[in-house]
Amino acid sequence: MIERKPDWLKIKLETKGEYPKVKKIVELNGLHTICSSGKCPNIGQCWNMGTATFMILGDICTRSCKFCATKTGKPSPPDVLEPPKIADSIALMHLKHCVITSVDRDDLQDKGASFWAKTITAVREKNPHILIEVLVPDFDNRDEYLNIVFEAKPDIFGHNIETVKRLSPLVRSRANYDNSMDVLRKAASKGFIVKSGLMAGLGETETEMKEALNDLRNIGCQMVTIGQYLQPTKNNLPVSEYVTPEQFEKYRTFACEIGFESVESAPLVRSSFMAERSFVSSKIQKG
Repeated sequence: MIERKPDWLKIKLETKGEYPKVKKIVELNGLHTICSSGKCPNIGQCWNMGTATFMILGDICTRSCKFCATKTGKPSPPDVLEPPKIADSIALMHLKHCVITSVDRDDLQDKGASFWAKTITAVREKNPHILIEVLVPDFDNRDEYLNIVFEAKPDIFGHNIETVKRLSPLVRSRANYDNSMDVLRKAASKGFIVKSGLMAGLGETETEMKEALNDLRNIGCQMVTIGQYLQPTKNNLPVSEYVTPEQFEKYRTFACEIGFESVESAPLVRSSFMAERSFVSSKIQKG
């Protein structure tokens, strides 16, 4: 039996500052955010700062990964008005750096790749100076679909490996470790700034975590996030361990030592946590 949640994971929801404005913009435009769908613990802090991670292609995923809180089922057809709504919302928020993600859409012929390209293009046209960070699914590692997204030219190409190689088959439903690494390798070979994320507390060892970080770095990944896995519902995988802040700091130090240029590693870190700060504070230069 896992011990109760430690004090370092207890947070107070912040609903002041920009929170009401962001909430209103999201709701009025009928948009989805991973902040809500993924039950992110940082929703108050990020929305209070005026930032949100937009989730396109609906809020129903065709996969059922055991760590994820997003609904699984048969999605509705894509909303053709979603790309301009996302673009308009970003403009209303006066963002300099936006993060866009999506559910998996294995029901669509191109896995949603063309919709991704339309969204990136719409955001860029409405917000010409925006830095666009995407967190994409694996598109089954199909070159013809990945190239559609590559050609839309996001600034940061993100795809999460989620966990270490040994645990990947237990945690993910269709995606796998090697395919995800290959997706990231292809993005890096195209010259994109590449980012990935890992969860801790699923039963991995320190050695396995370091091996995963080395694998990411060896294929050209420049940015990485590491955060505590938290069981979103009783139907998801249980937490194996609450990793201490000190251990997260060890992972951060190791990642920096092997050459990552941006590392966010702490219990409450998530894929897009402090995305703008992480990029600005890194040594990475756009374009």
